[in-house]
Amino acid sequence: MFQSPATQPRAPRRVVDIMTRQPAYITPDETIQHAAQLMADLHVGALPVCDGRRLVGMLTDRDITVRATASGQPPQATRVADAMSPQVQWCLEDESLEDAQHKMEAARVRRLPVLDHDHTLVGIVSLGDLASKGADTRDSGETLASISTPSAPAR
Repeated sequence: MFQSPATQPRAPRRVVDIMTRQPAYITPDETIQHAAQLMADLHVGALPVCDGRRLVGMLTDRDITVRATASGQPPQATRVADAMSPQVQWCLEDESLEDAQHKMEAARVRRLPVLDHDHTLVGIVSLGDLASKGADTRDSGETLASISTPSAPAR
């Protein structure tokens, strides 16, 4: 039976459809001062950390502040490897947007590095990408609410 394009079921959208391709990244041996300057130049708050194109961590502006600046480490002498988060949630480029949203919620992150099947960094997908380019607005709002729930202060 023939179905017109308007009535055919749509295949689930994939991360590759909305991700930012070839994102900037930094290496573990660079300084956090260089990383912070790159973040400022690119207007981003996080950078994937790669050895070659292999993802080995993620560095956020918060990592720099909490793990280095707050403890008095000099930015020009502190390596990215000393401040980055080595345990990184990521997704594959052919994963569904729904799966990516669930990973963001579970890890409470606003962006995921995107890898190909050789585990090479090929992109990054953010909550903003999901909200503006791909996902149901209601689902994006629920994901944002889940990620943004404040944690209790440490005592």
